[in-house]
Amino acid sequence: MSVAGEEPPATPVERLARLSPAGRARILRQLTVGHRRELAGRWSLRAHEGQLAPPGEWQVWLIRAGRGFGKTRAGAEWVNAAARSAAVRVALVGATIEDARRVMVEGPSGVIAVAGADAAVVWKPTAGEVRWPSGAVATVYSAANPEALRGPEHHFAWADELGKWKGVEAWNNLLMGLRLGDDPRALVTTTPRTTALMRQVMTAAGTVETRGATRDNPHLPARFVSAMEAAYGGTRLGRQELEGEMMADVVGALWTRALIDRQRVRAGAVPSLRRVVVGVDPPASADGDACGIVAAGLGVDDCGYVLEDASIAGASPDAWARAVAGCAARHGADRIVAEKNQGGDMVGEVLRAADARLPVTLVHASRGKSARAEPVAALYEVRRVWHAGAFPALEDELAGLQAGGGYEGPGRSPDRADACVWALSALMLDARGPASVRLLG
Repeated sequence: MSVAGEEPPATPVERLARLSPAGRARILRQLTVGHRRELAGRWSLRAHEGQLAPPGEWQVWLIRAGRGFGKTRAGAEWVNAAARSAAVRVALVGATIEDARRVMVEGPSGVIAVAGADAAVVWKPTAGEVRWPSGAVATVYSAANPEALRGPEHHFAWADELGKWKGVEAWNNLLMGLRLGDDPRALVTTTPRTTALMRQVMTAAGTVETRGATRDNPHLPARFVSAMEAAYGGTRLGRQELEGEMMADVVGALWTRALIDRQRVRAGAVPSLRRVVVGVDPPASADGDACGIVAAGLGVDDCGYVLEDASIAGASPDAWARAVAGCAARHGADRIVAEKNQGGDMVGEVLRAADARLPVTLVHASRGKSARAEPVAALYEVRRVWHAGAFPALEDELAGLQAGGGYEGPGRSPDRADACVWALSALMLDARGPASVRLLG
């Protein structure tokens, strides 16, 4: 009984709510099965910290975590919270239609199970729609069919297992249609895989990220977590699937993914530049490899900054030369450095024809691509080179170059990486030094 003028004592639920997420997790582990079921519907109490939407203004909330972290439950709870109170339109996008239905809608942690019996949620499989009493509608889509996302508009979107999506078209179409209401937002839940789309989402200006491991979910059986860590802990598979790490380094890679990510800054954080060079690795033919075109600058801090990957594939000599000229103009480059192994002096003639004012230096590669790249990779190691933003195609090639020779990246040849190496070598390494670059023009 409370005394007049005093606040009544807090209930057990209120006391639980006041605890930190870690404190609540400790209490929840001690509850009986019956008590856990009773609290299952009180999501704010049951959720661990990584399952609650972050504060602030953001466009994309990325939950990149290991298996069993609770990503699907977080996604279903987030969708239900939005749909209960307003007639919003929601996109539910899985890698395939079957994945979206089986996991996001009908699964044990899907939107139907999370909504509960009292919500009167209606699932219409033939229409691919979930409907709430509020008038909200969630439509199921497949990332394998990006055209289906080209026209519809939505207030919210939940994209599941982004690491399994093929290409970037579905994601781009989804974002372009995310324009209803005053605050359209998307949630991405995925176990990480090293793809161009993952890096695009991770480095986007409006993305906030939640990272986590399997062990972070206090509701998983301790025996399961121990067994998984005993079987896979410390392995590449375990680090990706249990720890939620991005693991895609080739053996002996000159550039690891972690190194590239560490050496990344926002484009707006680049200091004043002393000079800018555009490196060019010309293709052998119009229908052969891409023409590598990379702009890099030397900052007043004596660090190099990769500014743009303007590489172009399937282009005629006139077309790729114009692309080089355009890149140089955009960044105020003072020199073009182009390899002449493919095409000889014709390379310089083609570039000068595109813009007679371009100063062109032709270089001859006297050593293999990996050998030329090694001293440039060393500049990254000592924090002398930074990427001003994300360049997924270029970074895939850099990560494929191996010490001692060899290439295990995309495509037949690392044309973008080679152009990057030429540009940074010209800016930061003595031509007579270990890069073995011999100036010809």
